[in-house]
Amino acid sequence: MKKARTLIAALCLTVLLCPQLFGQDKPKTDTKLAPTTLKLQVTFAEHEGEKKLASLPYTFFLQAAETNPLSPWTKVRTGSRIPVYVGKDGGMQYIDVGTNIDARALSSGEGRFDISLLLERSWVEGDVLVPVTKVGSPAEVSAGPFKEPIIRQFKTELSLAMHDGQTVQTTQAADPLSGRVLTITVTMNVMK
Repeated sequence: MKKARTLIAALCLTVLLCPQLFGQDKPKTDTKLAPTTLKLQVTFAEHEGEKKLASLPYTFFLQAAETNPLSPWTKVRTGSRIPVYVGKDGGMQYIDVGTNIDARALSSGEGRFDISLLLERSWVEGDVLVPVTKVGSPAEVSAGPFKEPIIRQFKTELSLAMHDGQTVQTTQAADPLSGRVLTITVTMNVMK
């Protein structure tokens, strides 16, 4: 009888310990999908009336993740540093002029992607004479011996829902001084 009790106790103890021995967590399978690589082309086109003055295409790749924290920003920076006279004591200051593009993409399912774009373009156009005060007469101002550039600027933030192969003309804006029209076109392709 004592052997039967010991055997039953050992059997009960085994039953109680088995779930802990064999119930270890199974390795988790990664259910997250890998980010999708997108090819994006952003084109700045400038027109004066019917005449096309410039077409500036920028092509780059970005990753479209399933959620915001996993979707990195892709940044494109191109341009020049332009010297600008800032006064007798200040000397010259250099200003960045060119194109800045920040892009992010999220997969929204069914082959569609939400594209976020921050676009900035600046350019040099024309010259103006710098007014200089004559020595000894603060009220008398005359044109200086040199010209300064006029720096024009355009900025926009866009959110687009796009699918593979789609081209969208997103923005069209006129410069209030020159009347030139800037048009932005975005094309998106899924890389396979």
